[in-house]
Amino acid sequence: MPQPIARRPLFAGAAALAAGTIIRPREARAAKALNLVLESEATILDPHFITAAITRTFGLHVFDMLFAMDGQGAIRPQMVEAWEVSADRLAWKFRLREGLAWHDGTPVTAAECVLSLRRWAPRDALGRMLLAATAAMDATDARGFRIALKQPFPLMLEVLGKPNAPLPVMMPERLARTPGDQRITEPLGSGPFRFRADLWRPGNVMVLERSPHYVPRQEPPDFLAGGKAVKVDTLNLRVMPDQATGATALMAGEVDYMQYLPFDLMPRLERARGVKVFGLGGIHQFQGNFRLNHAAAPFDDPAVRRVLWALVDQREVLTAIGVPDRYGAQQCPSFWMCDAPLSTATGAEGVRVDIAAAREALKRTAYAGQPIVILEVAGSISQTAARVLAQNMKAAGFTVDEQAMDWGTVLARRARREGWHMFGVYSNGTDMISPLTHFYIASTCADFPGWSCDPAIPPLLEAYARAEDAAARRRVAAEIQQAAYALTPSVMWGQFTIPAGYRTHLTGMIETSYPLFWQVDRAG
Repeated sequence: MPQPIARRPLFAGAAALAAGTIIRPREARAAKALNLVLESEATILDPHFITAAITRTFGLHVFDMLFAMDGQGAIRPQMVEAWEVSADRLAWKFRLREGLAWHDGTPVTAAECVLSLRRWAPRDALGRMLLAATAAMDATDARGFRIALKQPFPLMLEVLGKPNAPLPVMMPERLARTPGDQRITEPLGSGPFRFRADLWRPGNVMVLERSPHYVPRQEPPDFLAGGKAVKVDTLNLRVMPDQATGATALMAGEVDYMQYLPFDLMPRLERARGVKVFGLGGIHQFQGNFRLNHAAAPFDDPAVRRVLWALVDQREVLTAIGVPDRYGAQQCPSFWMCDAPLSTATGAEGVRVDIAAAREALKRTAYAGQPIVILEVAGSISQTAARVLAQNMKAAGFTVDEQAMDWGTVLARRARREGWHMFGVYSNGTDMISPLTHFYIASTCADFPGWSCDPAIPPLLEAYARAEDAAARRRVAAEIQQAAYALTPSVMWGQFTIPAGYRTHLTGMIETSYPLFWQVDRAG
């Protein structure tokens, strides 16, 4: 789930830029580097461990997956060469592509892929569904493995190729045997880039280097699928103190790409020579949420949680952030995004922003005035959203304790059941358009920060997974949303686009809400 750039020390001009592009002598003659500013600094490097989008971006470049989604939403083979399924849909066989290797040069084996799936699946809602349907999963030889099912599982390929965090990436045995509740200590994968631990300067730069052991598919690149032919030597992931500094560096040509451009500088960026700005709509937009902690009073009381529906004014939030009308949706009631396949207002009937009504509703609850701790990412748009909500909460009678920190500290704090009540975050629409991937619905009754649980929702999620057509899925999705409004695992604070920008000397840039760089080249 994305977060904007947190405050970090600014690198010191051209000298620091040069230091981050260190290439080993044997590669210096052919060196090409891209300087990139992503949404935040990558600090957790285990794609199985967390739903943070920055970790997903890291994972997509350093690791690889069995299947992958293309630009039309279809699932295509990636590490897999061929597969077959029995007539009764209970026996699946997979064969890996020849020549797959880890970044240390050792071959990828089917047994390691099985271990990777078994490590990842318990931490993911779709993965848990796959495990529940599985009778056996084992390697048949060095490149082949099978999954035997207890019952048909129509979403097999969608699960193995899901673009949503936590990603089902493959890991070598020594990493795949790491318990799922512990982070891997060595991010070594089989993806197009490898992590250079010796060049990592936390707070300044992370270096990803083209892997000499990666063998791309022969098809053209298509979103996360197809051939990932790397055309540059290194990616330098720069840390900036704030978005304005990053945008200024982009306009000056000191960086080649910036994932999230600041709204207040959009007029300058759109006029800047050598800069291409793009924004996407529909499912490629973001959904902002306030995640609530159901494990801590007073939000263990559903009546107190439901008061918040009358206090989050999406239009007010987007205006405060500075989102131009062309980049934002109006008050969107759908957990599954608006202008998306499952969009619905079910459950939102009668819900409207009304501070006076919220004040009266709060008086009817057991709330006793205890402070509501809001974790805020300093300098981010989610902090602005939280400040708008905090004002409305105070007007309704809540006591509010706003605590500003960086995103890494939010991740650490949210892992504990006590000491916080909510935090603001925003997520890619591709994560939120389905009940099976929406972070706060798919994790219902699971050990996931926020710990929301309505026992009626997991069976509905299973019914959604078994639905045979789009109409049936829409009906079940509406039922799930009805229950979610009552449960209130989170409250949406807006749907919007954050434009990205890159220097026009880059070629091969696929304009997507995911930053992808295996197909990108630069002139000169």
